[in-house]
Amino acid sequence: MKKHLLCSLLLCLSASVQAQSTAHIADDVYVFMHGGPGTQYRITGRINSGEPVTILQRSQQYVEVRSSAGRSGWVAEEFVKAGESMQTRLPQLESELEQSRERLQRQNAEIETLNTQLENVSGNSRDYARQIEGLEAHIRQLEGEIANMDQSNLIRWLTHGGLVALGGVILGLLVPYMPKRRKRRDEWF
Repeated sequence: MKKHLLCSLLLCLSASVQAQSTAHIADDVYVFMHGGPGTQYRITGRINSGEPVTILQRSQQYVEVRSSAGRSGWVAEEFVKAGESMQTRLPQLESELEQSRERLQRQNAEIETLNTQLENVSGNSRDYARQIEGLEAHIRQLEGEIANMDQSNLIRWLTHGGLVALGGVILGLLVPYMPKRRKRRDEWF
């Protein structure tokens, strides 16, 4: 018998603990709390919209709640919403929105900086490409001049060689016709 009494007491306590949950009064109204589950009970107080409450128990259409001030009473179930109220969440959401805006501004500034850097790099790349094209054209010009110089040097060497050979031939032809020097007779032998 004692065990049954103890078990039923534990079940009642656990049921009351499980029934308690956090909620809030709907954001668009303020309601009167009644002494029992219905409007026929006397009004025990008023709860403003968005005020956090703890749900103590539920009946068919009414919920017993405890306000943050510690007062308890019954209100219509349609006016009790689960979770935090917009009044509580609004400052947090505004703070998060401001943080998001600041982060967005920083990201936009970073994007502008990166775009500027990209334009500079692209401009430098175009300048370098033009310089490379100019240098390649200059290299082709110098290679052409070197090829022409090699050819002109070859022609010059051939011309000089031909002139030397021609001079040798002419000299070879003229030497036999040159007057010979006579030997002197006063030599001793």
